[in-house]
Amino acid sequence: MFWPILTPFIPGLTRRERQIIPAAYDDVPAMARIHAQSFAKGWSEDEIERIIDRPNTKAVVAIREGFANGQIEGFVIAQIAADEAEILSIAVDRFRRRGGVGWALMDEIMRELHKDRVKSLFLEVDERNEGAIGLYRRLGFRQVGDRPAYYRDADGLRSNALIMRREI
Repeated sequence: MFWPILTPFIPGLTRRERQIIPAAYDDVPAMARIHAQSFAKGWSEDEIERIIDRPNTKAVVAIREGFANGQIEGFVIAQIAADEAEILSIAVDRFRRRGGVGWALMDEIMRELHKDRVKSLFLEVDERNEGAIGLYRRLGFRQVGDRPAYYRDADGLRSNALIMRREI
């Protein structure tokens, strides 16, 4: 199956200014910081290291060029099981959201998974996260289920996780 190029044109930002590259251990502190900004219970550096160390895991980061050593804008981590994969986490720095970073990360991880012959990609998203749900729908994901009261926010309120799937 041919994998179409999904990366959109973003005015004022060239491809050379943002690179999507495999995550490295040096990226883990920034990944933990971004994860903590994005979720009520952020993953620690140790948790992220253990996850990206697994042989069936792929992790990529978005690097903004033009800063000392580049600046991590976000990351995505996926886990492969047979011919399926699941997005374990995707997070974008709060100052870089709505700028195409999430799209670029998802585009690259889907390309990588396609190379590994993954056929289906799953993810879970908080039903209240309208921005992420819109992104996933534009990327071709559709809801296939839900997990009641799966997420808990900082105030202890619970919300459902939507289970979404996309063929690759």
